[in-house]
Amino acid sequence: MKKILVLFAIVLICPSLTAQGQDRRWQASETEWYHPVPPVVTPGEGVVGTKPPSDAIILFDGTDFSAWVGRDGEEVKWKIVGDAMVVEPGTGDIWTKEAFGDCQLYIEWRTPAVIEGDGQNRGNSGVFLQNTYEVQILDSYNNPTYVNGQAGSIYKQKAPKVNASKPPGEWQVFEIIWRAPRFGTDGTLEEPARITVVHNGILIHDNYELKGHTPHTGLPRYTPHGRLPIRLQDHSTPNEFRNIWIRNL
Repeated sequence: MKKILVLFAIVLICPSLTAQGQDRRWQASETEWYHPVPPVVTPGEGVVGTKPPSDAIILFDGTDFSAWVGRDGEEVKWKIVGDAMVVEPGTGDIWTKEAFGDCQLYIEWRTPAVIEGDGQNRGNSGVFLQNTYEVQILDSYNNPTYVNGQAGSIYKQKAPKVNASKPPGEWQVFEIIWRAPRFGTDGTLEEPARITVVHNGILIHDNYELKGHTPHTGLPRYTPHGRLPIRLQDHSTPNEFRNIWIRNL
């Protein structure tokens, strides 16, 4: 009897030993992880500027926003400077007019050359697959933050294998292979989403199985959906994007 009471007390004190506690790190107050810190790897030269293949859908070629819509279906209020689209802080996210499922996405991006703020307040943006699942954009060059929120992370779920970030003001690239989640006719999850990400020519996620959507706090979960747009985030920083193309898989 004494042993049973001791074990019961341990379970009460250490909820991580319970079935519910196995997901303790996913609780709302514990979704920011600071260890282990991914090692820094310096990217090679010449990884930016890949030309789209013949079957690619061009989402942005530097000329106009014809493939995009803004908040509430309005015209995009971001700017075009040179061959890049520039986030106009406060105007909201933008979405592709076309919806996608399984895909190969190529996107070049850069954070401001002038450093302002730190942590999550420095060059923050994101690429949302199917409007739901975020690959984080951030100035993560000599800028510590929680590792599952740094550049290239599956936000609040998975830190990148390495930190492949370039200095602020330099063009970077994400190459993303996305396999959409599969749902049954009754809405049950039959197969979770999977993602592979190459950041500046370096593999940072290898067929990672997502646990669900991208909440700011709380547990990721799946809600049934079909094909949905790609979304780029306005996080109050004038980040830039260019040379965006996608292939249906």
